[in-house]
Amino acid sequence: MRIPIQSVTPETGHAEVCGWVHEVRDLGGLAFFLIRDRTGIIQVTIPKKKASEAVLAAAKKVSRESVVRIAGTIKAMEKAPGGRELVPDTFEIVNLAETPLPLDVSEKVGAELDTRLDARFLDVRRPRVAAVFQIRSAAMHAAHNYFHKKGFISITTPKIVAAATEGGTELFPIAYFDKEAFLNQSPQLYKQMLMAGGFEKVCEIGPIFRAEEHNTTKHLNEATSIDIEVSYADHHEVMRILEDLIVKIYEYVNRSCSDQLANLECTDFTVPKAPFTRLPYREAIEIAQRTCSEPIQYGDDISAAAEHAIGDEMGSHYFITDWPTEIRPYYAMPYEDDPSICKAFDLMHPRMELSSGAERVHQYDLLVQQIKKKGLNPESFEFYLRPFRYGMPPHAGWGLGAERLIMTMLGLSNVREAVLFPRDMHRLVP
Repeated sequence: MRIPIQSVTPETGHAEVCGWVHEVRDLGGLAFFLIRDRTGIIQVTIPKKKASEAVLAAAKKVSRESVVRIAGTIKAMEKAPGGRELVPDTFEIVNLAETPLPLDVSEKVGAELDTRLDARFLDVRRPRVAAVFQIRSAAMHAAHNYFHKKGFISITTPKIVAAATEGGTELFPIAYFDKEAFLNQSPQLYKQMLMAGGFEKVCEIGPIFRAEEHNTTKHLNEATSIDIEVSYADHHEVMRILEDLIVKIYEYVNRSCSDQLANLECTDFTVPKAPFTRLPYREAIEIAQRTCSEPIQYGDDISAAAEHAIGDEMGSHYFITDWPTEIRPYYAMPYEDDPSICKAFDLMHPRMELSSGAERVHQYDLLVQQIKKKGLNPESFEFYLRPFRYGMPPHAGWGLGAERLIMTMLGLSNVREAVLFPRDMHRLVP
């Protein structure tokens, strides 16, 4: 019976392991193979004078990244990975890999990101690449657990919709029988509608689609959004939930992914401390005006250069709050005493924006007014507006980019490294 490589110890005595041939070394009288599965690597040592003809024949024929099944005696070996080696009685080639390989899984020869993504099935065999997705899995597990413990209802909203979340042209049109339809930019409208349904606290982790013509290291056209909406909550309360979630995810990864973090050489991995600083938009602009090489004025959106300048000064996670109403979506609640400013916020990592949220407009008349101010037609949002006429509680929420969270957590240089099969302007396969 196959044993995960990580579980094999000298005390095991005899074991059968399955995996890929990671490396091959032939030293004349001895042949060494490193065999890898998703749990680790084990050294297989073949003393040629003692091995059977069948073992020697397989060892001579096998190529790197072939799938093998090997059984034999486990012995202590100080210099071998994990302090043990397997001396085989049987050596079966389950599936022989072609040569040359599209990329070097052992990472002795580097590869460009495009090459890696073209052969992603091989790329993710590399322990440091697999570690990214094992950590991502742990982070999503921590998020699900957090929401469950906090009493959130997990929802699934449509990804095929009839109208844009925020208007504009950043939509992927699709053929939907005889109707016009689009891939959804966000679960925003639907999670708000469920506040009218009495769900009170909802969460969703799912795909979103943005037809933005960005070709940067932090933009994707298909991404994963972690979303919540909470009734009877203001923007302050959902910001507290967001920073608490971030801390809990980091803590869980730090606690449960030590091997993966070591593979990624994340020696300076630190759990952020809450509460995060609340930086009003006006003060953020003042910092950018002092330190950013690009000009920026009050009322401008915050550019990548301004983000970096502000992030350098802040040094850790922080919120930008109290945005000008004019540059935020129609559903962001304006302040009662100054409607030119709204109760919106962005969660920032020093490198980039991670999340956007707000207290929402819950009054029908004000919402219609806000939609018109954005140059949009309320009739296009009738399905969304209708619940606001029949008792909509006050509510607030946010959406958090999963890929950007992982990218900044692990210090990755490109957001595509945090996605198994990224979709951007130029990549539709694999």
